[in-house]
Amino acid sequence: MNGFDTFVMLDWSGGNDRGASPKADAIWGCVARAGTACEPVYLRNRQLAEAWIKDLLQAEMAAGRRVLAGFDFPFGYPDGFCETVTGRSDPLALWDWLEARIEDGPKANNRFDIAAGLNRLFDGIGPFWGNGLKRDIADLPRKGLARHGDHPAEKRMAEDQAKGAFTLWQLSGAGSVGSQSLMGLPVLSRLRREFAGAVSVWPFQPLDTPIAFVEIWPSLSVGAAPDGWIKDAWQVSEVARHLSGLEPGQLTALLDVDPNAEGWILGLGREHLLRDAPLPPPLSNDCFALPAGVEWTPVEDALALLKERLQAVTGVENIRVRDALGRVVAGDVMAVRANPPLPNTAVDGYGFSGGRSKGVHVLPLETDRAAAGLRLSGAVPQGAAIRVLTGAALPDGVDTVVLQEDVSVAHGQIAFHGPVKAGANTRKAGEDVEAGQVILVAGRRVTSADLALLAATGVAELSVRLPLRVAVISTGDELVEAGDAALEGQIFDANRPMLLAMIERFGHMPVDMGRVVDDRAALAAKLDDAAGCADVILTSGGASAGDEDHVSALLREAGAMALWRIAIKPGRPLALGMWQGTPVFGLPGNPVAANVCTLVFARPAMAQLAGAGWSDPQGFMVPAGFEKRKKAGRREYLRARVRDGLVEVFASEGSGRISGLSWAEGLVELPDGALDVGRGDLVRYIPFGGFE
Repeated sequence: MNGFDTFVMLDWSGGNDRGASPKADAIWGCVARAGTACEPVYLRNRQLAEAWIKDLLQAEMAAGRRVLAGFDFPFGYPDGFCETVTGRSDPLALWDWLEARIEDGPKANNRFDIAAGLNRLFDGIGPFWGNGLKRDIADLPRKGLARHGDHPAEKRMAEDQAKGAFTLWQLSGAGSVGSQSLMGLPVLSRLRREFAGAVSVWPFQPLDTPIAFVEIWPSLSVGAAPDGWIKDAWQVSEVARHLSGLEPGQLTALLDVDPNAEGWILGLGREHLLRDAPLPPPLSNDCFALPAGVEWTPVEDALALLKERLQAVTGVENIRVRDALGRVVAGDVMAVRANPPLPNTAVDGYGFSGGRSKGVHVLPLETDRAAAGLRLSGAVPQGAAIRVLTGAALPDGVDTVVLQEDVSVAHGQIAFHGPVKAGANTRKAGEDVEAGQVILVAGRRVTSADLALLAATGVAELSVRLPLRVAVISTGDELVEAGDAALEGQIFDANRPMLLAMIERFGHMPVDMGRVVDDRAALAAKLDDAAGCADVILTSGGASAGDEDHVSALLREAGAMALWRIAIKPGRPLALGMWQGTPVFGLPGNPVAANVCTLVFARPAMAQLAGAGWSDPQGFMVPAGFEKRKKAGRREYLRARVRDGLVEVFASEGSGRISGLSWAEGLVELPDGALDVGRGDLVRYIPFGGFE
């Protein structure tokens, strides 16, 4: 039973509270599922970290998900240590022994004194060393060389095998994993007790429970952090991502270790399985190939083929929440803290315990009051009331609030009429969002409201997809830039500014590659440049089968081109292919057809490539303010807008009438079959905003 759904990794610290701002050498946690990691969470002290992991485990169990939780400190000690201390060879008995004796607070703990006491159980002085306090402690030397006598080995078998691993006996200075274990094992002991029967510890126990604890050492498999990253945050993110992306057989191979009382580091000896988590495969050259025998492709079939064959091609980065507007979430994001974090009052009024029946009620009034901010430390006596202001955390002894407008106050008392229901005018802790709850799912494009939700639940950073870079190339000898001198027979390039603006409106990063003449070598060079700086390429013109249609010809020569003849009006030819591994959408040169094909085909395909998933346009059935007789065979899109409750269409259906695009506010979509539309008949209208 080695299948796990959720992987949570923690980089631990044996030191004191590190402050509000994220720092190195602190505690960092990260959650990953299916090869995608959430943003790392900064946990300034062990108390917060313990509460965070406890809430997370509770939420995962409630959701029916199995959890593999990794902690970067040793779970056991060199052979003989545990039995000397506890009289038993069971390493988990040592966890409980330490939990009963370690005293830990955000600013101070007694680990050095506990270590000195442990040293006294052995002959001479040892094995712990590294007193990091200003005061001397008997039997705990500051330097390792001061130790002498008969005590356990300097390292476990795991540290002997792991190049660069430190001894567990060192308590201060660089590499002081001894302090991490002394301060971490009591936390794990409490979690085992909290989730009694649901936790198994590897490699001491069979992993047949909903939660498994494993020992990790991120440096075993994770390289240097990229610029701008805190090393600890990067490492837990990468380890979580790698582990969650492994095939079940690979994870089983990592966990296949003979039990021993010293413990083991997950992945030690099998580092190659951790270093390269599987990523989405690159798009194949034949991903746009039509099924055999297909010549004309209905719109619905073309969309289904694109949806099936495309996947995300963008990388992932971690950014601050305030910079995340419009970005695509790379992995499920979970609330760090509940909202609200404590029960609070929804109104200004007076709080007390329990409901009240009909009649007049008189309660003595406490002199203090509860306002938004820090929670009052004292409790309100039973039968008494206290003044509370909107948003204030309810003091102990208060679970009900009566509106101030319903209360009379005089002589240190309040009076009001019942009935008042217990819990009235209050909000429960977590009634909006619980800690550990998924608040944003992978693929969502972050909105301004999402920023509020993220901030309210304590999320400071999140993992997002890099913006999809979309290169735009206009082709044709006849094109000149607007404002330049145009010779007879030349036209101004209308497609490129339109497409660049549409790409930006869709939330992607437009890359203007300019125009290229009808020359095959020049176009090949331009495609080379575009493939080097973009994730997908849009071209307009040259996408049919004529002598000067170089886009389709070049893609065909590259061995990766499909000319989709789509049953659509306006439009029809759509050249799809790969250039140096980069998808190319060859759009028609006609601006109206280019616009419609971008909205109908390129828009959802780009969303899929960006990691946002496929999205169908949102349309509405609206009475027609026009008449139309349509032949069977092609799906038609008419430039349209709504006025006075009716949808009207542009006077001319000519695809060369660019003014109709500016006039329109959306499209009327008419189905593939024959159709007679009369005034008042319902037709599907898709506003341009429905394509976003």
